[in-house]
Formats: sequence, C-alpha cells, structure tokens
Amino acid sequence: MIWLTRARRLEIRKILGHKLNRLRIRYWKRNQRTAWILEEIGKEKPITTGIVINKGRIERFKVLIFRETRGWEVRYPFFTNQFKGNSLNNFSHIDGIRGATLSVRALKKLAKLSLYLHQQQQGKSF
Repeated sequence: MIWLTRARRLEIRKILGHKLNRLRIRYWKRNQRTAWILEEIGKEKPITTGIVINKGRIERFKVLIFRETRGWEVRYPFFTNQFKGNSLNNFSHIDGIRGATLSVRALKKLAKLSLYLHQQQQGKSF
C-alpha cells in the first residue's frame, strides 16, 4: 500500500480536481512494474480501471467496470490503446469520443494518477 501523505494528497487533488478520501491506496508490484485498480466518477457513476505501469510508462490500460448508461465506447481497445506508452512527463493527446466527454476526462485523470502514484512508489521521477 502507498500511504497518502499531505503532500501526496495535494498533488492528487491537482490531478483529479477533487479531494480523494482515502488514507492509502493498494497496488501490486513486481520489479519495475506496478498495477493499480482505480476508480473515478464519469458523469454520475464510477468507472473502474486496471492500469499497469512499467518503468514510468503505461503498459496496459483496461476499463474493468463501466457503470454509466452513455459513453461505453471508452471500454474498447480502440480507445484505451491510446494510453499505452504515456508517461507523467510526456502525456500525449488522447482523442475523445463524442457523447463520452466526461468518461474520457475521468480516464485521463486515472491514467495520470496511476503514473504519479507509480513515481511516488518508486521514489524517483521518470
């Protein structure tokens, strides 16, 4: 688990645009690779993602549970593959999907959050 210190909470608030009401976040680690299960509200309901970071870059990005009634296209590989290879310092443009703006925003936030948490867990910058 990674403990959310005051400094981390402030940075997370910048990334998400709101406060995260947790003391710690669970993750899995093997060598330079970490895996994160994170949630963010799309329009009204949470979207659950699984994100694998390897050496500071997104290796896998998958929508595990999508609960909204609209914007479900974000769960397909044609969209989620855009996140692969992105890093915290070099986050490329992600094409949106018409009618899924809030879901796309939520997934971008989760991608950046996982990269930030990976960096904090590793104790160095990428």
